[in-house]
Amino acid sequence: MISSIKTSMGSREWAMLIILSVLWGGSFFFVGVAVADLPPLTIVTLRVGLAAVALWSMALVMGLRPPKIAKVWTAFLGMGLLNNVIPFILIVWGQTQIASGLASILNATTRLFTVVVAGMLRPDERATRLKLVGVAVGFIGVVVMIGMPAVGEGDRTIAQVAIIAAALSYAFAGVYGRRFKAMAINPIVTAAGQVTASALVMAPIAFTLDGTLDIAGPSWGTWAAIVGLAVLSTAVAYVLYFKILESAGATNLLLVTLLLPVSAILLGSLFLNETLEVIHFVGMALIAVGLSAIDGRLWQRRG
Repeated sequence: MISSIKTSMGSREWAMLIILSVLWGGSFFFVGVAVADLPPLTIVTLRVGLAAVALWSMALVMGLRPPKIAKVWTAFLGMGLLNNVIPFILIVWGQTQIASGLASILNATTRLFTVVVAGMLRPDERATRLKLVGVAVGFIGVVVMIGMPAVGEGDRTIAQVAIIAAALSYAFAGVYGRRFKAMAINPIVTAAGQVTASALVMAPIAFTLDGTLDIAGPSWGTWAAIVGLAVLSTAVAYVLYFKILESAGATNLLLVTLLLPVSAILLGSLFLNETLEVIHFVGMALIAVGLSAIDGRLWQRRG
């Protein structure tokens, strides 16, 4: 049986989506700091491992316990691979070759892939013409805001393709994750389960390829970035992720990828002394138009 979702988001879902965009927008900043001192696989392992500790601590305080059914843990593993292991590795490695701003614009293709994937696999998330137009306008806004000339810089093509492949993996994860609502699993337990499965997969890979971690090597700033990446951009973010997913569906949830560049620019302006130009506000305006078209409510009233 297919559980229904709201095709249009309410104020609660929009508030969670905006918070999630800030948390995930910050992840590009945190990764940008961490890659200076740590190899990509180690960063991913620390991210999911520390997030698992934080989430299970939260779950236990709330009286929630890990599920004991093998089918549920198999689903956690599938979600962890699609939503953590594959995209995290690709994005972190990609950010060793390209800037975080460019990574965020390429990550925004998640929204495009999701409309297609969810439209094919979920009968209750069929893409409408208005939604497709909204996605196109929103993505144009992302391109305008970050700057098209940055895309396609010579040797960095493979890194850019890696980020796009991560976006495709996120799109499938958004659709795959809908099954947890039918299983009646608390979003905190779902988030904890997927990062735990991811950590179990990543730990031996990182140890084999990156070697042992020299704890004293990285700077305090790197460790602060890792903690922020694990606790804020992963543990807290995934609680919001699964709450939005179960009520609004994958297509609405992954609107967040269009908001990430906005968050990245605003965070850069606040903490890195970067300035906002007129073109950034033009891009934000296009994104706002795209989001309103995908949500549909304002456009239905005009009709």
